[in-house]
Amino acid sequence: MGDASETRGDVGGAAGSGGAADGGGAAGGGAASSGAKGGGATDGGAAKARGRLFGVGVGPGDPELLTLKATRAIHDADVIAYPSARHGRSVARRIAAPYLRPDHDEVLLRFPVTTELTSHPGGYEAALREFYDEAAAELAVHLDAGRDVAILCEGDPFFYGSYMYFHERLAPRYETTVIPAVTAFSAAAAAAGTPLVKRDDVFMAVPGTLPPEQLADRLQSADAAVVMKLGRTFPKVRDAADEAGVADRAIYVERASAPEQRIEALHAVDGRVPYMSLVLVPTAQVHRPDEPGVAAGRLVAGATAGASGATAGASGATAGARGATAGASGATAGASGVTAGVPAAAADPSDAPAAGSVAVVGLGPAGPRWLTPEARAELAAAEHLVGYKTYVDRVPARVGQQRHASDNRVEADRARHALELAAAGGRVAVVSSGDPGIFAMAAAVMEQLEAGGDAFAHVDVRIVPGLSAMQAAAARAGAPLGHDFCVLSLSDVLKPWSVIERRLEAVGVADLALAVYNPRSKTRPTQLEEARAILLRHRAPETPVVVARAVGAPTETMTIATLGDFDAAAVDMRTLLIVGSSRTRVFGDGNGAGPARVYTPRTYPE
Repeated sequence: MGDASETRGDVGGAAGSGGAADGGGAAGGGAASSGAKGGGATDGGAAKARGRLFGVGVGPGDPELLTLKATRAIHDADVIAYPSARHGRSVARRIAAPYLRPDHDEVLLRFPVTTELTSHPGGYEAALREFYDEAAAELAVHLDAGRDVAILCEGDPFFYGSYMYFHERLAPRYETTVIPAVTAFSAAAAAAGTPLVKRDDVFMAVPGTLPPEQLADRLQSADAAVVMKLGRTFPKVRDAADEAGVADRAIYVERASAPEQRIEALHAVDGRVPYMSLVLVPTAQVHRPDEPGVAAGRLVAGATAGASGATAGASGATAGARGATAGASGATAGASGVTAGVPAAAADPSDAPAAGSVAVVGLGPAGPRWLTPEARAELAAAEHLVGYKTYVDRVPARVGQQRHASDNRVEADRARHALELAAAGGRVAVVSSGDPGIFAMAAAVMEQLEAGGDAFAHVDVRIVPGLSAMQAAAARAGAPLGHDFCVLSLSDVLKPWSVIERRLEAVGVADLALAVYNPRSKTRPTQLEEARAILLRHRAPETPVVVARAVGAPTETMTIATLGDFDAAAVDMRTLLIVGSSRTRVFGDGNGAGPARVYTPRTYPE
């Protein structure tokens, strides 16, 4: 039967809440019938073949959005069944009303909704199962009598549609046709005048009934999304969009395609909203015209469309229930309307922020699977991408996003350039491999932020953590960093070798496990051997050493060696070393005794 909250049709797919509907349906408790028997009666008592079942999607609200196949199925059916809440009015019937015959036998499917209490001893879920069983049994009587039955469903029958639960009970026994329809989110995107997904975007439909932390995770991980099932869930959906970093481009749409449709920026919506409304999080891949002040995806707060007067083209034709459209001169807003697809910043440049932001984003060691949802959201929203060319190339290109790639040795210049772009109002992402706070761009940006003083004081700077190379390498090996450890770079570009020597000595004396970054380069071919010699003054030659290269990449290699015998000549700048402490252990050998594993115990003797 599924989630009880999935029983009210295509959630957000109907033009309005359950209370806005044509009152012409039958009344009474449970499933009720009214009207003539229709053309399905038997002739002279002769046996007739069993009737056919049709699951008919009636779309989001505008009767003209029904497909030709849907209207034909409705017209030809003997019995029309449709859902309603306990008040007896049906959104689905209202949408389909132009296509009903006077002699249709109508069956109202009245079921409990999530906001209503039940005295059923099994609770709401049991009451709902009982309702579907009983209603399906009543429809089966019509089908067994040879009468074709069309069950109307707001939106699409198989997209959070109430029809699905009748389908599960009846389709195995009767010839069945399911007729798809325009979904709520399609109509909402059209009404808002915004592209929903482009190119390689990943789109996700998310129910607002999820726990808040799951909502935020899903919104972070998708390039574009729609959140259905609002109503009482709206406050937590709004909070989740904030946490996911997508609230600025999120759009609230209510009663899409109906005369009373409503379109708002997410944060312009306050208080209660109907269940059949939704939140769109459209693609961040929005073309940004050259005209100043255009920031796509930001709708005018308080904007409405439909009967309240979104107008189109030179003729000024009113876009009523048929949705907002644009002619040669573009869509224009009526007194209470919205310029379809035109951002708020274009209507009022004073709304533009005085300064932008810089997000220093960790990409992880390699590949998209180690990119966090927060990082993915920042990359998608950025207008400028700044970084070392190798790392910039790891981020998929997006339409309208400017890419500023540079050499690996100009960190300060790169950081200053990012802050300058943000000071001019841009939204900037500075990319680093691994975690940006570990030998990467976070410190460089902070240095330039401090040095810039008042010039950058109004720039919002955020550090977005990433999975570090040492974490990935340690996970591949087992748990070599399971106790106290130190992290050290052998690069002497920004500090003298004498400082590195003193720190290696201190690590050896302290008996710490050690993660070594930048262990060996073409310009520093001998320093790794010098580091080994220092550590061997304090560690046994048999001390385990993890040699991990290109972790996460297709060319990844990992070996478990010892401090005395690992091959320093095979180490390069893509290699990370983890040198164990005196307590670090290796077990298994990869030859029948299980894979070799390295770990440092959690305990340490006194």
